[in-house]
Amino acid sequence: MAGGARRLYRRILQLHRALPPALRDLGDRYVKEEFRRHKAAGPAEAQRFLREWENYAALIQQQIKEGKQNLREKAVYGIQLTEEKLNDFRDEQIGQLKELMDETTKPHKKITISKDSECKT
Repeated sequence: MAGGARRLYRRILQLHRALPPALRDLGDRYVKEEFRRHKAAGPAEAQRFLREWENYAALIQQQIKEGKQNLREKAVYGIQLTEEKLNDFRDEQIGQLKELMDETTKPHKKITISKDSECKT
């Protein structure tokens, strides 16, 4: 994966700038990890990988555009995975999906710093 992958990677990170901060942070970390993991992928796997990320970028771009046009409703990002799509995933991908789900459903901790520099949750 060479120049085309780099352009796609930068495009996705740029698209993420329009997402809410928590989604942006999570998305950026996930994209960086996935692109790093697939750096040495074979040609067929690299092509499949890039095609899926191209689809993701197009979807996110469309959803960002719709969100800007529809200011009264809360923007929704992503898609619902079908059972057919889930059945195509390898065990490793299912594990990654579970980790992603766990990360997105974690309760957010608020940290307050007091005058004596103690952290409280």
